[in-house]
Amino acid sequence: MDNQSLNADILILEGLKVTPRSSIAAFIFLLLMYIFIMVANIGLVVLIFMERSLHQPMYLLFCNMSVNEVFGATIVVPHILRDLFVSDSERYIHYIVCVVQAFCVNLYGGVCHTILMTMTFDRYMAICNPLRYTIIMTNWMVVKLSVAAWAVVFVMVSILLSLTIRLSRCRRFIDNAHCDNASLFKLSCEDVVINHAFGLSYSVLLLGSSTGSVTLTYIKIATVCLRSKTKTINTKALQTCATHFTLYIILMFSAFIIIILHRFPHLSDHRKMVSTVGEVALPALNAVIYGLGVRYCIFWYRSDTK
Repeated sequence: MDNQSLNADILILEGLKVTPRSSIAAFIFLLLMYIFIMVANIGLVVLIFMERSLHQPMYLLFCNMSVNEVFGATIVVPHILRDLFVSDSERYIHYIVCVVQAFCVNLYGGVCHTILMTMTFDRYMAICNPLRYTIIMTNWMVVKLSVAAWAVVFVMVSILLSLTIRLSRCRRFIDNAHCDNASLFKLSCEDVVINHAFGLSYSVLLLGSSTGSVTLTYIKIATVCLRSKTKTINTKALQTCATHFTLYIILMFSAFIIIILHRFPHLSDHRKMVSTVGEVALPALNAVIYGLGVRYCIFWYRSDTK
């Protein structure tokens, strides 16, 4: 009875399908990317806290994103690195560990969107309502926005995973390189209409609210810039907004690809590859884009003080 219970709680991950020859190259690539993500994002957080000119709401919100990138990469990449040198029949993961990983993966993805929405609000206040910016965007407001960005997604993902773990399991095979909510509820032979409905509603709400807020905000910002005859205001607005908008486009593009590929089981290998590359490429690319924005701010600040 104990063995049956143990076997029921042990799942098999399919992992990435790489040849023995390419596994070493894949390991080196993922390891180097992971090291870069950790060093770049942690270094960015340290730089922002040490550089007085960066003690602004937008850059403090950057810290939020950097912490989330470190969190997301750490949840997935070390596990994939280990599985690259493990045979297909030995890629085991305990069900509880899989649930925790799925929770963290979905939390990471959702927080990416909510943090970008808080950054959108910050840019809106800074450019469209500059006279009240320092009054509204206080340190306390930054703290509240940061907590809200994490708390809202935490509650929604908790509901999402609660609906999944209530299901009985008739399968043990995870058709993915790591655990996520969609992979977990596919283990059940029960009716998962509720899971699909809530998961789709959550995705629509999250992506719809982020798309709507960013679109409306940037239309308003563009209108203000066109009406303004001050070159300095327009330059600063375009510089800061270009960084934010680039991050948003990359995030939305990757999110839509993964969501679409989940609906086509025969493209599972492509989905796993896109998902894995996204877990390392996006945090690394974001760190580079953040770094360029931070460097520009330092340059601008020092130029103004001379």
